[in-house]
Formats: sequence, structure tokens, C-alpha cells
Amino acid sequence: MSGIRIDDLSMIYEVPGGAPVEALSHVSIDIKEGEIMTVLGPSGCGKTTLLNILAGFLSPTRGQVLVGDHRVTGPGAERGVVFQQGALFEWLSVAQNVAFGPEMAGRPRAEIRKRVEELLDIVGLSGFGDKPVYALSGGMQQRVALARCLANDPELILMDEPLGALDALTREKMQGLVLQLWKEFGKTIVLITHSVEEALFLGERLIVMAPRPGRIEKEYRLPFADRGLVEDARDIKASQEFVETREEVLSMIWSMEEEIMGRGDGQS
Repeated sequence: MSGIRIDDLSMIYEVPGGAPVEALSHVSIDIKEGEIMTVLGPSGCGKTTLLNILAGFLSPTRGQVLVGDHRVTGPGAERGVVFQQGALFEWLSVAQNVAFGPEMAGRPRAEIRKRVEELLDIVGLSGFGDKPVYALSGGMQQRVALARCLANDPELILMDEPLGALDALTREKMQGLVLQLWKEFGKTIVLITHSVEEALFLGERLIVMAPRPGRIEKEYRLPFADRGLVEDARDIKASQEFVETREEVLSMIWSMEEEIMGRGDGQS
């Protein structure tokens, strides 16, 4: 894979008995291989629609997505998705969840067992392989979801609010884990979030989207993801550069939300 090209994407939803909803309008982004990009914006800006098109769950009304030289026309093994809720198989154990993809791909059993053990160790769940997933905390379940995604060795990892349901302390620890996995595995990552702080901390590149129709409002190139690999997260988030950028982005999002409320646009 040589990167991802999002080329002039537009998406219009037809609403029975109502006016069509333009969720995305002429969105174009080039994502480099190995880049971690976060996408942020108010409700109704098309973040999740964009992610679903990248995953192949939706077909755009206009435009295309290219992964390398391959046009996305549906879900594919080169793209893995981590959802807000882990979407794990509760009737399977932790190890069985992680092994599911490789087993479906017909990989040798010994190879799968070794890979599962390696991944559980990497995400801090060594010794939990035989546990049922329903017995784990939310943070631990998201670690299983990350390991399951990595077990399939995708080129692109798509994350839809993967840490949104976690408490503040667990969320910050998981942010550190996402950065570690990004650097260790060299994957291209696109992460959707509602948290300005999270978007700044995890994104080498941040795309801020404006709502209805969803479009790119501003793009930032940020140093915080690389710094997060070697510096304390609290120190980074308390730094002047981080705070000033956070306040700038928050003001931008707040202005958009006020505009939405002012025009009575309550759709998300």
C-alpha cells in the first residue's frame, strides 16, 4: 500500500418523505502510508459517514476512495475497523476472539496460537486468553478489539470513537497504547473522535470538519503524537502549544455548534 486517496467524495442520503440530506460535499484528502490522522467536528459533519465509506460499508454518491491503486467498492481485508463498542463475540474467549480472523483466513493453527499470544502480550492482556470477554472491563475489551484487528494484519486501521465509552483515566492509558501500536506496527490509522484533546494528542494530522454539508474546515499538522511516544501525556497536554491549539480548535467547534443551534439543524 502506498497510501489512501479520498477523491472528491460527496454523500447524499435520501430521506423518505423529506428533503435529501447532504452528509459530505467534495471531500478530498491524501493520507500517507504509516500516517495517523484524526478527524474531528460537531454533530452532523459527516465524520462517521466518511469512515463508513473508507471501510466500504457505504458507497459514495460521488467520488472514490483509493487504497494504493485499488478502488474501494466494499469491505476488504486490507482495512480493519475498531468500533466504539468492541463488537466482540461474547460467547467466545479473549483468545478465540483474537484468533477469529486468522482462522477464517485458513492460517495454520500453530501460527495463529503464537500470533494471538504475541498480540495479547503487546496489548497488556497476557494470561487473559481463556477469560470470557463479558468478564472484562470496558478498557480491557477495547484492548481485545485492537488485538483482534491487528491479528488480521490490515494495512489501514479505521477507528470510530474507539475510546469514547471509557472513563478518563482508562481513556488516557488507551491513547498511549494506540500510539505505541501505531509506531510498532507502522499501520496507517484514521481515528474519528468527538474529543478535541484526543484528536490533538493522537493525530500527526488533524482534519476539522464543518457540518451540513460535511466538508473540511481546517487541517493541522501536529507534533504531539510523536512526542507522546517519549514524553509524559500529562506534560504534553499541559504544554502551552497544546493548550493554545486546543483552545483554537474548541472555539472553532463551538462556533459551528452555535450556528447549528441557530438554524435549528438538530440532525446528527
